[in-house]
Amino acid sequence: ALELPPFLFDFDAMVFARDGVPLELSKTEQRLLRLLVEHRGQTLSREVLLDRVWDGGEFVDENALSVAVKRLRDKLEDMPSKPRYIKTVYGLGYTWAVN
Repeated sequence: ALELPPFLFDFDAMVFARDGVPLELSKTEQRLLRLLVEHRGQTLSREVLLDRVWDGGEFVDENALSVAVKRLRDKLEDMPSKPRYIKTVYGLGYTWAVN
């Protein structure tokens, strides 16, 4: 398990919590979250995320990534309109912000 207060992420057991409260994440959200936290502090391009989250990504609408990021933010963030954890790096991609 990986502890990044206020979160606990256990990707093997598929258990996710914020402040001890369980979070329900889809398989896509889990894959996206895992990539972001495993590479925290690094910017992952949209292309890399599309390829890795959707196994090749060539048949995925690019908007699918934006939707998945929004849904994940809605579940993780206090105020999704002012994200603290998943940051957009304009023109490049996304990063898990290191506090």
